[in-house]
Amino acid sequence: MNSVNKNLKKLVVNHSLELDCGKTIKDFPIAYETYGKLNEKKNNAVMVFHALTGDQFVTGINPVTKREGWWTTAVGPGKAIDTNKYFVICSNVLGGCMGTFGPTEIDTKTNKIFGTTFPVITIKDMVKAQKYLLDYLEIKKLLAVAGGSMGGMQVLQFVSLYPDSAYSAIPIACSASHSAQNIALNELGRQAIMADPNWKKEGSTPDKGLAVARMAAHITYLSKQGLQEKFGRKLQEKGSLKFSFDADFQIESYLRYQGANFVDRFDANSYLYITRAMDYFDLEKQFNGNLSLAFKNTKSKFCVISFSSDWLYPTVENKEIVIALNTCGANVGFVEIDTDKGHDSFLLNVPEFLKTLNEFLNSTYKEINNEKRI
Repeated sequence: MNSVNKNLKKLVVNHSLELDCGKTIKDFPIAYETYGKLNEKKNNAVMVFHALTGDQFVTGINPVTKREGWWTTAVGPGKAIDTNKYFVICSNVLGGCMGTFGPTEIDTKTNKIFGTTFPVITIKDMVKAQKYLLDYLEIKKLLAVAGGSMGGMQVLQFVSLYPDSAYSAIPIACSASHSAQNIALNELGRQAIMADPNWKKEGSTPDKGLAVARMAAHITYLSKQGLQEKFGRKLQEKGSLKFSFDADFQIESYLRYQGANFVDRFDANSYLYITRAMDYFDLEKQFNGNLSLAFKNTKSKFCVISFSSDWLYPTVENKEIVIALNTCGANVGFVEIDTDKGHDSFLLNVPEFLKTLNEFLNSTYKEINNEKRI
C-alpha cells in the first residue's frame, strides 16, 4: 500500500487503554480528519465511524490515495450531512493503516513493524480510543454518531458505552453481532491472505491474497439483481469465448480491477485485525444475552436504516436492533430503503437514503437548538 503521509492530523493518546484481549496500550496515535466548523455551542458535531476498508477521509480528496473520500455522496457542502452546517469528525480506527495505531506501526521495543505481533482488537477498543479524540476536541455531546456496516457497529457500541454523549444515533446497514455466514465470509478473506506465500515474508506483501480477499468481500457488498443488471453474462471483448482462464466475462474483469486497486491502499494485516474485530463484536453477549440492556441508559434518538437488497446485513438483523431499542423505551425510528444496490447502498447515490439522513439530522439539530427534549 502507499506510504502514509507524515502530515496527517494525529492525536497521541497519553492515557493507558486496556484492550479487551488483556493487553494495555499507551502513547498511541489516532489519525483523524474534520470538516466544517464547530459552532459556539459545540452542538453541531457529527462523529462518523468508517467501515472495514474506510479511513478518516470521509469526503473531498484523500491526500494519501489521491482518490475521492469514501462518503463523498453523503458528506460535504450542501449534501445530506452538510459541512456548511455540521462539524464532521472521523478517525481511522484502531488497527487501521492510515495513521492510527495498527499493525503497520513500528513497535518501539523491537524497532520493527508490528505485523501480527499487534494485539487483537475489538469494536469496543476502537470506540474507546475514539472517545479520547472527542475529549481532546472538548466536545461533550455530539449532535449525532453515524456509520454504515462496521461503522454502524461502532455507533451501537458508542451509545452503549457513552449513553449521554450523543443527541442522536444513525446505525446503517449493520447488526448487533455477526452471523455465522458473515464470520465464514471474513474467514475466507483471512485465509486467502494467509495462504499467500508473501504473507509474513520480510520485505514482501501478500498482494495476491489480499486482492482475492477484496474480490470475495466485494461480491457480498452487491446484490444478485444489481450484478445481473449491470453485468449479466456480458463478455469483456466482443466475439466468442477465449477458452482460457483470462477474464472472459465483464464481471470477472471488474472483480480483478477491484482487487488490484485495493492492494495499493490497504494493509493485509489490518484486514486480518479489523475483520476479526467485526467477528468478535457481540453487543448482546456484552449484556448477558439481553440486547435491550445495551441501550437501557441511552438518551439518544435513533434512526436505524437498512436496505432491501442487503443480504450481508439483512433488514431482519437491523430490526432486531429496533426491537431491542423499543423494549427499553428508546426514541427510535426505522427506515428500510428499497434499492437493488445491495449493502453498498449507503456509499452510493441512493436519493431516498440521502434524504432520510438529511431530514433526520436537520430535525435533531432544530430540536436541540429550540431546547426541546429529544
